[in-house]
Amino acid sequence: MKTFDHLLLLGRPAAGKSEFIDFMKNTPAAERAHDFHLGTFEELDDFVWLWEKFCEDDLWEKAGYPRVYSNLYDNNKNYGLKTSQGALFDVMFARFNQEALHRYLSKPDFYRDGTVVIEFARGGSTGYRNALPRLSPEILKRAAILYVQVSYEESCRRNEARYQEKLAHSILAHKVPDETMEHFYRLDDWIELTNGRNHGTLNIHGINVPFVTMPNEPELKDREPLAKRYGPALRTLMDLYANV
Repeated sequence: MKTFDHLLLLGRPAAGKSEFIDFMKNTPAAERAHDFHLGTFEELDDFVWLWEKFCEDDLWEKAGYPRVYSNLYDNNKNYGLKTSQGALFDVMFARFNQEALHRYLSKPDFYRDGTVVIEFARGGSTGYRNALPRLSPEILKRAAILYVQVSYEESCRRNEARYQEKLAHSILAHKVPDETMEHFYRLDDWIELTNGRNHGTLNIHGINVPFVTMPNEPELKDREPLAKRYGPALRTLMDLYANV
């Protein structure tokens, strides 16, 4: 069964990307490959790298200096990228390219039954238009894009709801702060970039990269309804992927 080499998993914060990852992690390998075209997969998620920078800011502050990249909104580690530091998002693509090269592209055996899931969210009037060309041609040549679509209002609702749910069980709960959501994610250029198509290809660096836009409202939590949502989207994406 053919599987994706690289799956770019895109969408606003709290759109359902993490739920997608969790679903796939809890799906047996043979079923995951047959029904969803994902091999034994590993993740590259720039949230982890951004969080590292925000934690470094804590050290700057403890040393008596201003925070460099982030604001800290409360004692629950609710970090938000400073509105003046959006360039850090672009730096993350240099990290994606570096990690993909050293961990996967330089090891062809990984792709015999492996998939790299590259996960990120970008907003603004040129968010994805600016972001996608920053990925290396080596990544894009073997990539397909699944965009998990929710409205800005739904993204905010889920962001807050999940924070409140986690807060009830842990003092370490965190969310994307409201100021960050408003500044970086209210606008989203995906529909404009794809000309409103639900599926097709995007030409990036002269490479035709297949994509599918998967509406993810209303929110689903049970496994069977999620499978019925994910399965058709990924089958359509594989049909495109196998023919580019």
